[in-house]
Amino acid sequence: MKVIVIGCTHAGTAAIVNTKKLYPDAEVTVYERNNNISFLSCGIALHVADVVKDPKGLFYNSPEGLSELGVVTKMEHDVIKVDVKNKCVEVKDLNTGETFEDTYDKLIVTLGSWPIVPPIPGIELENIVLSKNYNHSQAIIEKAKQVNRIVVIGAGYIGVELAEAFEILGKETVLIDAETRIMSKYLDAPFTDKAEEAFTDHGVKLATGEKVVRFEGIDGKVNAVVTGKGTYEADLVVLCIGFKPNTTLLQGQVDMLPNGAIIIDEYMHTSVEDVFAAGDCCVVNYNPAGESRYIPLATNAVRMGTLVAMNLVQPTLKYMGTQGTSGIKIYDYNIASTGLTEEAAKATTDLKVQSVTITDAYRPEFMPTHEEAMIKLVYEEGTHRVLGGQILSKYDLTQLMNTLSVVVQNNMTVEELAMTDFFFQPHFNKPWSLLNLVALKALEK
Repeated sequence: MKVIVIGCTHAGTAAIVNTKKLYPDAEVTVYERNNNISFLSCGIALHVADVVKDPKGLFYNSPEGLSELGVVTKMEHDVIKVDVKNKCVEVKDLNTGETFEDTYDKLIVTLGSWPIVPPIPGIELENIVLSKNYNHSQAIIEKAKQVNRIVVIGAGYIGVELAEAFEILGKETVLIDAETRIMSKYLDAPFTDKAEEAFTDHGVKLATGEKVVRFEGIDGKVNAVVTGKGTYEADLVVLCIGFKPNTTLLQGQVDMLPNGAIIIDEYMHTSVEDVFAAGDCCVVNYNPAGESRYIPLATNAVRMGTLVAMNLVQPTLKYMGTQGTSGIKIYDYNIASTGLTEEAAKATTDLKVQSVTITDAYRPEFMPTHEEAMIKLVYEEGTHRVLGGQILSKYDLTQLMNTLSVVVQNNMTVEELAMTDFFFQPHFNKPWSLLNLVALKALEK
């Protein structure tokens, strides 16, 4: 069996490693346009802030590691054409310029995503950079050493983490987002309010509800970001607006959503036989809403890549879908969410939802310390099916959202969550878990 893998970050690495485990005799070739694999882009801000001093720790595999498994590892090779009818690809060696063809029995497409770069006037100015891969991280670090005024555009997880990192480095930092709240896709207002307060307390300027209209520069270098409401001086601008599927290579050959995300079935098959896809280049089943959505997350990618290997020869294990569970640390706050927020449920679905929020100490008040936690539960009217939740605390309770993810995935109700068995030990919690308590509060309604 001859297998070609295009792209080798999270999904690609998982697919390759597991394919060689399951089918050691398979001839596996990977083509990757970069000179590295498996870079954890979620660690860029930690590297920028010098929390992670050695970037090697942000890679969990290497080209050499794959070669040792018997994988034909072609770094700095760009697949420039795919012919799914004839099962062949055209590849360009980026070092020599040479092009050649290769054939496959099974094709694994793990092309990933790429940052959205809107056509804003002045976007071509120097010192306007992206934040996605290892090379981006090195560029950000080197440029940040030479400047003091930094503007981050986009207040999703990557943007807010970078804004915090720059402030920790002592930079004058502005965080701009067109939405009226930071991290609005992941959290409802009471939670983002706390995070925003932490940023302003540390001197980060928040420019929410502002859309960038142009960049201004001197001698070819950016020196200002202009929004519809103001002008912000900048020596360095980092774009974190979002991501889009990197799937132009397969356009018109496999079924896709309008945004380019490849449509797959529950066994990772595309619409073309023997062509599989996984990771940020394709759709996922979003369980809370009961529909397919584009949710680029490393956790989704590693699961999907593993499933490709398990289903490569015959359908074996179904994809269980995702709740989009995620977590972040902003200064002293540990924050996590899973499933639908109340705002997202109302804006993007036809579901009628209710919510309840409680604030309580995570363990008995007689203990020496007992930090408060704010936890929210979102659920469907009528059925009481749990749809999502959020938590924020100075004590790390984020794993509760992993537990709630299982609750959502299994279509549990508020009643079931209220009476679910969780252990009690005063060092860790109260007789009623916070998840029990928030569900009991919902039942009072």
